[in-house]
Amino acid sequence: MKPLPDVGNLGLKRRAGMFRWARAWGPNGWTRRRLGVVTGVIVVGIWVLGAVAAPFAPYGADEQRLLEAFQPPSVRHPFGTDDLGRDVLTRVLFGGRYTLSLALVVVLLTGLFGMTIGVIAGYFGGWVDEVLMRATEVVMAFPAIILAMAIVVALGPGLINAGLAMALVWWPPYARLARGETLVVRRLEYVEAAVALGQRPWGILWHAITPNILSTLIVLATIDLGAAVVTAAGLSFLGLGATPPTPEWGAMVSAGREILAQWWVASFPGLAIFMTVLGFNFIGDGIRDLRDPHRRGQG
Repeated sequence: MKPLPDVGNLGLKRRAGMFRWARAWGPNGWTRRRLGVVTGVIVVGIWVLGAVAAPFAPYGADEQRLLEAFQPPSVRHPFGTDDLGRDVLTRVLFGGRYTLSLALVVVLLTGLFGMTIGVIAGYFGGWVDEVLMRATEVVMAFPAIILAMAIVVALGPGLINAGLAMALVWWPPYARLARGETLVVRRLEYVEAAVALGQRPWGILWHAITPNILSTLIVLATIDLGAAVVTAAGLSFLGLGATPPTPEWGAMVSAGREILAQWWVASFPGLAIFMTVLGFNFIGDGIRDLRDPHRRGQG
C-alpha cells in the first residue's frame, strides 16, 4: 500500500519553492538576471535606431568638405571628420545600415536553410541523414572565414558577394544543432501520437518538431549575429566586401588604419562593431538563461 505523503514536508517544500521563485523572478532577481539582456537590447537598439535615422542626419554620407578635413571630435562633428571632410558620425550611422542588414540577412537565410537540413536529417535518418551530415562535415572542415574569403575572391568584391559567401559557409552549425534537437523531439509522445494518427511526415516536421526546436536555434542565431557583424566587417576591412566610398564599418576602419594620428577616423567605426557584437552576445546569453530552467532557478 502506497504511504501517505508527509503534509508538513510538502508544505515546507512548497514554501521553499515559492521562495526560490520569488528570488529568481522578483524585482531584485529580475534586475540581476536580466541586466545583461536589457543592456544588450539598449546597445543594439541605439545602433539600429541610428541606422534607421541616418537619412535625417545634417550631413550626407558622401558629402565632402575639404576645408574641414581631419577635424577632431567637436560639437559640430561629434565623431570628427575624415580625410575628405566627411562627417564620421553620419558615415557610422549609414554604415550600420549596411553591416547590420548584411548580418541579419545572412543569419536569417543560413538559419532557415541549416534548420531545414538538420530537421530532415534527424527525422528521416538512414541514408538521408548520412548524406546530409557528410555534406555538412565537408563544409565545416574548412575555417568559415577562409572559405568565405576564397568564395569572394572567386566572385569578386562587393556586399552582395560577401553576403552570399557568408551564407554558403554559415549554415552547418544550425544543421547540426537542429539534427540533435530533432533526434530528441521525435521520440516524444506527441510526435509518436501524430505518427499513429497517420499524419504525413512533412506535417509532423512543420507542426510538431520545428516549433519545439526553434527556441534553441534562436539563441544560436542571436549570438551568431555578433559573429556575422565581425565577419562582414572583416571582409570589408580586407577589401573583399564593401568598396569605397560605401560607408561600411569594416571599410571605414580599413580606411582609417593608415592615418593613426587622426585616431577618430577608425576608432568610432571600430567602437560601433565592438558595442554591437557585445550587445548581441548579451541578448543571446539572456535568452539562453530564460529558456534554461536550471539557470533560471539558481539564486
